[in-house]
Amino acid sequence: MGFDEDLADIEGAIRRLGVEWDKFFGGVEKKPPNELRAKVDAMVRRHANAELKNATDRFRYQGLTAKYNTLSELWAKRLRAREEGKVFGMHGLKAEALPPPAPPPEPDRAPRTARGGDAGEVRVAHPERDGAAVQALYDRFLAARAAAGDQAPVKFESFQKLIAQQASRILSEKGGQAVDFRLETKDGKVSLKAKVVK
Repeated sequence: MGFDEDLADIEGAIRRLGVEWDKFFGGVEKKPPNELRAKVDAMVRRHANAELKNATDRFRYQGLTAKYNTLSELWAKRLRAREEGKVFGMHGLKAEALPPPAPPPEPDRAPRTARGGDAGEVRVAHPERDGAAVQALYDRFLAARAAAGDQAPVKFESFQKLIAQQASRILSEKGGQAVDFRLETKDGKVSLKAKVVK
C-alpha cells in the first residue's frame, strides 16, 4: 500500500471516529469509541518519525495530524464536561472552533516555501494576504508541538496575529521583501525562527 492510500485511510478513519463520537455524545451509543480511537491513534502515529521527502505528502500528513490532535482535544474536553455533569453546548464548540482547513498545495510548488531555500521555511510577505502561507506554518507548528508531546491548544487567530506582528516588526526594522519562518525544536520546545528576505 502506498503513502497516498495510507493518508486516504487516515482521513477516512478520522471521519468515522468523528461520527462515532457524535453518536456517543448524542446518546445513540452508550460507550465512547475507545477501540476505534486506539486504531486511529496507531494509524496517525505510524508515520510520525518517517522522513517524508515529498513536500506535498509531508504537508498533507502534517495537516491530518494537526486536525486529529485538535479533534482529540475537543473530544476529551466534551467527555470531561460530560463526566463532570457540565453542559458542553454550542458555546463550548464555538470557543474551540477548528481553524479553517488548509488549501491543498499547488502541484508544481510546495505551500509558499522559500524558493531555492530550505524546504522547511515558509515565506510571508503580507501576513494579511498570505493566508495560505500562515495556515501552512500553523499546521506545521501544531504537528511539531504534537511530536514533541505538547498538546496545549493554540488558536489559529492568536498564531496569525503573532506572525503578523513579527513579520511587520522585522520588515520595518530591517527592510526587505518578505520574512522566512522556520520551526526549531530544542529540549522538547518548539519555537519559530525568522529571517528577513532582501
